[in-house]
Amino acid sequence: MITRSSLIHTAKSAFSYANDKETLHIRMRSAKGEVEKVTLWIGDPYKWEEGGLDGGNLEGSDAYGWSGGEEVEMELEGSTELYDCWFAAYKPTRKRTRYGFILTDKESQEKLLFGEKKCVPLTDDQQANSKALSHLSNFYCFPYINPADVLSTPEWVKDTTWYQIFPERFANGRPGISPANVEPWGSKPTNDNFMGGDLWGVIDHLDYLQELGITGLYFCPIFFANANHKYDTIDYMQVDPHFGGKEAFKALVEAAHKRGMKVMLDAVFNHIGNESPLWLDVVENGEKSKYKDWFWIKDFPVYPDKPLETWDFTNLNYETFGNVHTMPKLNTENPECRAYLLDVARYWVEEFDIDGWRLDVANEVDHQFWRDFRKVVKSIKPDCYILGEIWHEGMAWLQGDQYDSLMNYPLTSAIKEFFAFDNTDARSFTYDVNNSYLNYPRNVNASIFNLLESHDTSRIISEAGGSKDKAKLSYLFMFTQIGSPCIYYGGEIGMEGYKAMGSEDHRKCMEWDESKQDQDFKTFIQSLINLRKEFTDLQAPSIQWLHVGKQQKTLIYQRGNVIVMMNNESSESTFELPEELAHKPVKDLLTYKSEEFESQITLPAYGYKVIQI
Repeated sequence: MITRSSLIHTAKSAFSYANDKETLHIRMRSAKGEVEKVTLWIGDPYKWEEGGLDGGNLEGSDAYGWSGGEEVEMELEGSTELYDCWFAAYKPTRKRTRYGFILTDKESQEKLLFGEKKCVPLTDDQQANSKALSHLSNFYCFPYINPADVLSTPEWVKDTTWYQIFPERFANGRPGISPANVEPWGSKPTNDNFMGGDLWGVIDHLDYLQELGITGLYFCPIFFANANHKYDTIDYMQVDPHFGGKEAFKALVEAAHKRGMKVMLDAVFNHIGNESPLWLDVVENGEKSKYKDWFWIKDFPVYPDKPLETWDFTNLNYETFGNVHTMPKLNTENPECRAYLLDVARYWVEEFDIDGWRLDVANEVDHQFWRDFRKVVKSIKPDCYILGEIWHEGMAWLQGDQYDSLMNYPLTSAIKEFFAFDNTDARSFTYDVNNSYLNYPRNVNASIFNLLESHDTSRIISEAGGSKDKAKLSYLFMFTQIGSPCIYYGGEIGMEGYKAMGSEDHRKCMEWDESKQDQDFKTFIQSLINLRKEFTDLQAPSIQWLHVGKQQKTLIYQRGNVIVMMNNESSESTFELPEELAHKPVKDLLTYKSEEFESQITLPAYGYKVIQI
C-alpha cells in the first residue's frame, strides 16, 4: 500500500517551477520503494466539459467538470534514504496549468490520485475515476509562467572552472607596497600576520592560471580593511593599498578578460569592520550619531567601560557577525544603509566590469535587500553572476528574485564524508548526492558552485589524512558533476593545511617553488579541467547510478555518454559490470586508449576510470 503521509509536493518551489519561459518542471516524492510508476495528470485549468463553468461554482456540482487533463509519464529522477523522487517537464499551451499525480503501487498495482487536498483511490469504476480526474479544486495550480519570475542564470557559469584566491597569501608582486610588519613569504600563517600578497602578484601569475585551464577568478575581499582576510571592511569604495589599490585591480580585470577569465568579488554586506568611519562615528557619538540606525544596537554606549578581555562577547550592546566584536552587523533594512551598499554593488560592476558577486553570510541579510541588489546588478550587467554563501538548504533565496545559485556545501559535505573521512558507505553517499541536487531546480544546479575546500575549511588532502589518492577521487567526483567546480589556490599542487583553533595552515602562502609542488597532482587536475571542457555531457541534469557496492565502496555512475568508475577502497576491488558495459568497446577519456571490458572489472586501490560509450 502507498503510504499517503509520505507523498510530498509543494507548488511554486523546487517541486514546481518554471525552468524557462515556456517549460514547467514538476517533481514529487513518494516513500522509497513503494511506487512503480507515476503519471502526471496535467492541463489547462480553463478547459471544461460542455456546459461551461456554470458561474464558476465548482464545489458540489456534478453537472460539469474539468476536461483539460492529459497524462505525462514521470521519470524516477533519484532516490534518497527515505524517498523516491519523480520528475517531468511539461510545456503548457497557455502558460497556465493545474495538475495532480497518478501513482501505481509496486506490489498491488492499485492506483491512487494524489491531489492538493486529498488522495483518491482510482478503481475499475470509470465514472468515479472520471469524476476524480475532473474535480479541479483537488489539483495543484501553477497559475501562470510570468517571464519576470523565471530564474535566468548566466549561461557562461556552467562552463567555468573557478580558482579561489586569498589575495594576501597568493603572490607578492610588489614588495614595496607590503605592510610595514610583513613577514617573509612562507612564514607560519597566523590570524593577524601578513605575507605581502597583492593583486600585482595575481597578474604576474595569470599565465600560470591560464595554462592550468582556469576561466574564473573568485577573490576573497579586496577592499580596504585591517585584517589579512579583509572581511572587516573599512572602505568599500577602495581597494586595499597593500593589494595595489584600484590601479592594480583595473589592470587585473583587463588582463583576466583578455584571457577569457571572469572575475568575481566577495560582497561582505552583512557586517563591517570596527575601524570603519561609519562605526567609529557611532562609537564616538552614540545616540547622536547619524549612523546609529545603520547597525543593530541594543544599548549605548556600544562599548562597555572596562578592559576588552573582560567583555561578554556573547552579550554585547550591538549585534555582530557571530560573536566577533570587530565585525558589527549592518542594518540593511535602514534606507540610507541600504542605498549606500547598493551604490557599492553598482560601482564595481559599472566602473570595473566585474562578472560576479559572491555574497558573504548571505542568509543573515534580509531578503528584500537581495531583491534590490539583484535589480541593481542585473540592470547594469544582466549576465553578472550572483552567488550566495549558504551552508544549508537555501531554496528561499532561489525564487528568481535574489541569487543565481549557491555554494554547494551539501555536496562538499557528502564528498568529504565518503572519500576523505570514510564515514559513509557507497549507498548512503548516493543518497546524500541525490539530495543535494533534488533540493534545487535544475536551472539552479546548472550554475551551482562546487567546491572541496576554501578559506573557511581545512584543505581536502589534510582532511583525507594526507592521502592524495582520496583527494584525487574527491576532485574527480566534483569535476564530473553538474555546476561549476572551484579549486582553492594551491589545491592543484597538493597543498595541505588544517583549519583549527589556533591554526591558519589552510591559509598558508602559495608555494611557487616548482620543486616543492606536486607536479603529478597538478597534471591530474589539468586533465580533469580539460575533460570537463571537452565533454559537455558532464552537464547532464541528472546522475545515473549504474553500480553501487553493497560491501565495497565501489561506484559506477553516468552523465550523458560519460561513465565514471571508482574504487574508494585501500585495496583493489573486483566487481560486476552492468550489462550495458560488458563486452562493449569504450574509450578511456583520461588515457585516450580504447578497450573492451569483460563482465567484471578490477580497479586498484583508490583507482578510477572515466570512459565514453
